[in-house]
Amino acid sequence: MEEELLSSGSKKNAFSQLWTRLSQWYQGVVDRTVPWQKTRWLMAILLVLVFLARVLYAQGWYIITYALGIYHLNLFIAFLTPKIDPAMDFDAEDNGPELPTRANEEFRPFIRRLPEFKFWYSVTKSTVIGLICTFFECFNIPVFWPILVMYFITLFCITMKRQIRHMIKYRYLPFTHGKPKYQGHEETTGKVIISPK
Repeated sequence: MEEELLSSGSKKNAFSQLWTRLSQWYQGVVDRTVPWQKTRWLMAILLVLVFLARVLYAQGWYIITYALGIYHLNLFIAFLTPKIDPAMDFDAEDNGPELPTRANEEFRPFIRRLPEFKFWYSVTKSTVIGLICTFFECFNIPVFWPILVMYFITLFCITMKRQIRHMIKYRYLPFTHGKPKYQGHEETTGKVIISPK
């Protein structure tokens, strides 16, 4: 009796160790991709194109495609939204919180609700899951796909219009392209002076 318990415990322990090793290896692979932002996004776009080619070739799985599109739209909105939503900041003045518009105002960097790496990781993972779902006939629910396309386009336009209005109202820009970058310059005294490029 004790031997059976020990052998079943060792099997569970071996499985647990194998699972831990696999998860550590997987996390190591994912962590090594962090510096290669352009390559990661290129591969994610390629994966989405493979998914779309599979759906177009198979002429089905439109519900999976629609759900994946809605999920990607939700991720994109979270990527564009600040971590601390200025609309929910009730401690601000009557006009609401604003980002600095002059050099003498306090600088507050834009912090995303969904960081770029997690955005990429979620897009990639959900696309792989969607691609796997296209190999199972039980997910191929017959629908009239043009209605789904029109509904997705309508939802995308309404959501982006609301997000752009939010960005204009609270004066934030979620992208770093075109913003001044600061770098240090050394004078003869050896002090570092920070000035915009």
